Amino acid sequence: MCRRLPLLFPLMVLPAVLVLAGAGLPQAGPVPESKPAAAETQTAPTPVGAKEPEATSTDGQPVEPTAAEDVPKPETKPPSPAADAVPAKPVPDKPAEPDAAKPETPSEAPAPGEAAPADKPAEPKTTTPAAELVITPEEPAAYAQCLTDLKALGATFSEKPRIDDGKGCGIDKPISVTEILPGIKLAPEATLRCEAALELARWTKEAVLPAARVAMSEDGALKSINQASSYICRLRNNASTGKISEHARGNAIDIASFTFKNGETIAIQPRDEDGTLSGAFQRAVTATGCLYFETVLDPGSDEAHENHLHFDVLQRRGNYRYCR
Repeated sequence: MCRRLPLLFPLMVLPAVLVLAGAGLPQAGPVPESKPAAAETQTAPTPVGAKEPEATSTDGQPVEPTAAEDVPKPETKPPSPAADAVPAKPVPDKPAEPDAAKPETPSEAPAPGEAAPADKPAEPKTTTPAAELVITPEEPAAYAQCLTDLKALGATFSEKPRIDDGKGCGIDKPISVTEILPGIKLAPEATLRCEAALELARWTKEAVLPAARVAMSEDGALKSINQASSYICRLRNNASTGKISEHARGNAIDIASFTFKNGETIAIQPRDEDGTLSGAFQRAVTATGCLYFETVLDPGSDEAHENHLHFDVLQRRGNYRYCR
């Protein structure tokens, strides 16, 4: 019996040793299949919303994540001073095209080395219309006919070179008249447009001579018409401002007096209340003047015409005539 105990003891202890040894060993699991080498380097993307798998150690135990404060933070690079000082200019998608309808306005900036221009003073307004500052050209056919008619009446005249005194003053085809009718002088000789001279000759023949034969028969025939102004470059009534005078175009003449064969002279003056034949003669020639001229001004019209008759051939709309 005692001999069998040594043989039984190892048999009794062996199961216990095997039990204790099995408790410390991991259970055997299925052997994973081997993956290709290329697949080991690729990481499958984590689906959206899926939880990241926990990191494990080589022995299969989960590894605690490193605290955020334990991860070293990269140093912040200070901003470049040049980048802060000069902002980047935005590049336009397309350069603006100039407006073709608007002409370019030249720059008013002075060139280098030049002084800045001073403000220009306001230009004074003129009361003379621009159209009145142009010398009206004569229509050739009408001018030729006027010369023919004037010669037929017996006037003595000569053609002169074109007059252009600036500011609209001048006559395209002036003539100088010395006798308005045969034996009746125009003193001094007058520079006029042919149209004005022709109307003066017609008025003298058809109105002045008949009135003189009745009112001034004792003084003999009319020998001279004395004029105070024909062509002259000036404004109306010799004013400093206003419209240009018809005298400056050769369209007007001022009659100062009439001289007869015996030397008697009838001067133009206010005669509305003059009951003599001289007064009647002046009123008659003044009234008939409006049959030949577009404008007639006598001593009763204003102070500027106290001593003469103003006649001109200014054309107005509807053949309107101004007679005062």
